[in-house]
Amino acid sequence: MDETYVKVNSEWKYLYRAVDKAGDTVYFLLRAKRDKLAARRYFQKAIDQNGVPDYALAA
Repeated sequence: MDETYVKVNSEWKYLYRAVDKAGDTVYFLLRAKRDKLAARRYFQKAIDQNGVPDYALAA
């Protein structure tokens, strides 16, 4: 999971990015605001599309 702040069309946005073991992007989310609801929605969609991460199964 990676989070950064990028400028898009002269406006700053939050970019969330999920990557696999090879470093390839498997899911991303671009939001104007950083909030708990956005983060939960992001993680849920990433898990729904790609499955539960290996490290989560070991815990």
